[in-house]
Amino acid sequence: MRIEQQRVGSVDVFMPVGPLVDADGEQFGKTILKRLQASNPRVVLAMQEVPYLDSAAMEMLLQASDLMVERASDLKLADVTPTCREILELTGLSGRFQFFNATEDAVRSYL
Repeated sequence: MRIEQQRVGSVDVFMPVGPLVDADGEQFGKTILKRLQASNPRVVLAMQEVPYLDSAAMEMLLQASDLMVERASDLKLADVTPTCREILELTGLSGRFQFFNATEDAVRSYL
């Protein structure tokens, strides 16, 4: 798995490529959580290249969501694959995130 990152204005867009499982999920989590520790984090997770995520990745997403809530915001997920969306819905976690059909829409939501 690799993590592509780009900055769009003041928003960091993280694009993991590959399944978020085991060590890859942990690596991705550390990358995201590090960014969320900074002041005024604006983060979008573009998930179009993530075919699957496991419980460790879900735990990381919940930690990231909690950090965003502490800063009066929500974690924004864009382009979530149907399988990942279903996993989040079946586990009852989908309500913890803001979902967007396109990364650009998620980025614009910060304006």
